[in-house]
Amino acid sequence: MTATTGNGGDDDPRIRTQQSPLASKRANESNTPAEENRKGKFGGFFTLGYKEAVNQWWANIPAAAAEHTVLSYIPYLRKPPTHTQTGSAPPSTNASTMSLDPSMDKEAAPVKTSSLIDPYGPRQWTSQMVNLGGKNRALNEFSVQRLDETHEQNLVMLHGYGAGLGFFYKNFEGLSRVPGWTVYALDLLGMGRSSRPPFRVHAKDRQKSITEAEDWFVDALEEWRVKRKIDRFTLLGHSLGGYMAVAYALKYPGHLNKLILASPVGIPEDPYAVNAAMPDPSDSTLTNEFSQDQEATIEHSNPKIPEPAKTTGDNNNFLNARSKAQKQGSSGDDTTPSAPRKPLPKWLTYLWDANISPFSLVRWAGPLGPRFVSGWTSRRFSHLPLDEAQALHNYAYSLFKQRGSGEYALAYILAPGAFARSPLIRRIHGVGRQMIATNGSATSSVEVAEQRRENGIPVVLMYGENDWMDIAGGYAAEQKINEEKERALVSASAEEKKNDRGSAKCLIIKKAGHHVYLDGFEEFNEVMREEMLDVSKRR
Repeated sequence: MTATTGNGGDDDPRIRTQQSPLASKRANESNTPAEENRKGKFGGFFTLGYKEAVNQWWANIPAAAAEHTVLSYIPYLRKPPTHTQTGSAPPSTNASTMSLDPSMDKEAAPVKTSSLIDPYGPRQWTSQMVNLGGKNRALNEFSVQRLDETHEQNLVMLHGYGAGLGFFYKNFEGLSRVPGWTVYALDLLGMGRSSRPPFRVHAKDRQKSITEAEDWFVDALEEWRVKRKIDRFTLLGHSLGGYMAVAYALKYPGHLNKLILASPVGIPEDPYAVNAAMPDPSDSTLTNEFSQDQEATIEHSNPKIPEPAKTTGDNNNFLNARSKAQKQGSSGDDTTPSAPRKPLPKWLTYLWDANISPFSLVRWAGPLGPRFVSGWTSRRFSHLPLDEAQALHNYAYSLFKQRGSGEYALAYILAPGAFARSPLIRRIHGVGRQMIATNGSATSSVEVAEQRRENGIPVVLMYGENDWMDIAGGYAAEQKINEEKERALVSASAEEKKNDRGSAKCLIIKKAGHHVYLDGFEEFNEVMREEMLDVSKRR
């Protein structure tokens, strides 16, 4: 893989990046180095100037227009299709409801790229809303279908917390090269440009509240699958999308060919999070998502990771995470940290427990909202060309300022510090081992005699070389999944062992952080294509 075997020296043109467009602009305007502009308590964090922030707020770029601009950077796709059934009008003073507009003139015709301009074509690119049951429930969908081929496989991509499908713009073209595959990307219900119905949890019990919050997303995904008449598919989820992908696999078994988790949140267990205390993780903290400069992340290799670890994946020893996970697993103690953690700031836990999301602050900030968002976007996209980084900043702000909906699920799912209240490490071993009906459908209403257990599915966990997410949780999950396979096959027949498809492995994407699909998109796309071809061969 060329993306993983490069020398990565200081003179390597592949890792030369440009400074954040927002930070660069301010530095150029003052004719001083960027670092000298980082003065004052917040001056260096919120890189967009007050005047620029007010101008962007006043411009009120619709979410549909911002998404369209981002998708226009997809190679070979000159004019991406963009429906305007949601996010087509600027939010009002009270923030947009992002309600669904079913008008025919709001739909977008598919766009086809011929083999004359698209060397991997012909392909058809589609943007549309998929209506679900209930009031104001619909998912924003972007898909790529290869033409003049038999379509046997489907890839479904889920974004992370508060994000949108537009962040996968570096992946659509590369992943849709695989013959026989259709690629779908969805905005989670209540996020992105999907509709935003009010989010409410009615359960009083702690575990039931967590389950209800998870069901908000996974039930919508299952409805979408049924609407699309897709029997089986490969599911890719990033961060919170990875968490929901696991929840989906457990609640709706029998429909996945492979589960791919890109830097998933919520795997490792923390006793403070489980008991609603205040964790302050040393290895994994949500604070890094807002403070980590991506230009430095992709430009430098992590010296603590051996080179073989970045290419062989399954045999690596990233920060001794594998040995750490094995040691905890063999001792039976994977819940208790070696020392109590320092509590998080009281103001943070107060806002978290009050379910005040970061996007609430953006909406309340009014004209200063774009400036607050720049504190994240100027670092998150600092490795990208100026125009792309600016387009992503506009896209992010256009989504963040919309009416709150699915974002309010976070406080029910994660405790302060980004540890799960119901850790996936406790249940991920059940992926691919659930009871399903003999016809392959997931149901709990049939008699036990008519049920059979799934014969496992491959699970791939991907992390960035400089990921702030806890890689040890990934290796612990790998270990638990493989141990469960051994238990399941103890008394299995030779035929059952032959047909078992269960497996798990961890892979590291070089010079990437938490957003592995964007930071190291070339290697990520190559790894994904290999995993997709593997699914095709198994059929």
